[in-house]
Amino acid sequence: MTRSNFLLAILSTATLVAPLHSALADSREPSREEATLITSTQVLEELAATPDQRVPDWLMQRAYGVAVVPEVIKGAFFFGGRYGNGVFTVRDATSGHFSNPIFIRLGGGSFGAQIGATSTDVVLVFVTPRSVEDFAHGKFTLGADVSVAAGPVGRQTEAAAGKAAEIYSYSRSRGLFAGVALDGTVIAFDSSGNRSFYGDDEVTTSMITRSKVTTHSEAARRFVAAVSAAANTDSSTVPAPAPAASAPPPNVPAPAGPAASGDVHTFPMEDSHPGGEPH
Repeated sequence: MTRSNFLLAILSTATLVAPLHSALADSREPSREEATLITSTQVLEELAATPDQRVPDWLMQRAYGVAVVPEVIKGAFFFGGRYGNGVFTVRDATSGHFSNPIFIRLGGGSFGAQIGATSTDVVLVFVTPRSVEDFAHGKFTLGADVSVAAGPVGRQTEAAAGKAAEIYSYSRSRGLFAGVALDGTVIAFDSSGNRSFYGDDEVTTSMITRSKVTTHSEAARRFVAAVSAAANTDSSTVPAPAPAASAPPPNVPAPAGPAASGDVHTFPMEDSHPGGEPH
């Protein structure tokens, strides 16, 4: 074989291998973080398709942040525990848009006559500035650091929703969503997940919410779009701030303690009933 023929053979082989390499790259398994985003988006889309079981529109429109933790594993043999990985997004202070995803971990324990294992999807709706700002510290406990209540579902009205809280929690098992009490559950910043996804070893919550780190992930874009759609947010407009109230109504207790300091900036949503949190 002449030298020129040898070079032609190498070039032909390279031409054939390049598309194969590209196809293999395109078919690679998604990362753990992208898989979490894809599953979380599916949870929100399926939730939106069930009017009688979804988070009420009036509550989502007041959301300062939304977290989705798909496939939370709960196992027990007298002593029980739950664990899951999910994503959290916060409304921007200036534009009203939802931030890029912040990866989180959920964990908790229980004690009593219990045995077995289940897998559920958990959705958390943050409805006060403090509930979002607390997460800037990296970790908090539901029911201890911030108040949590089982959320209303479907067409349930504000008046029938019951106890006021800073976070409303939902769980889906066997296809049905329902409000669920998650007192004692810890929500924490997933350091390894955020480092891996954003490629920054020093990434923090405020860096993500302030767009100091960015992503071109299609899975992230779809997740944020699903949250925006659920919250009835038009990304081309900025919702008007809700009028300030001098004091909460008598039947709605004010959140305990001063607002926590933090780098997360929040944004007051339009309120069809100005003057108080949902009740």
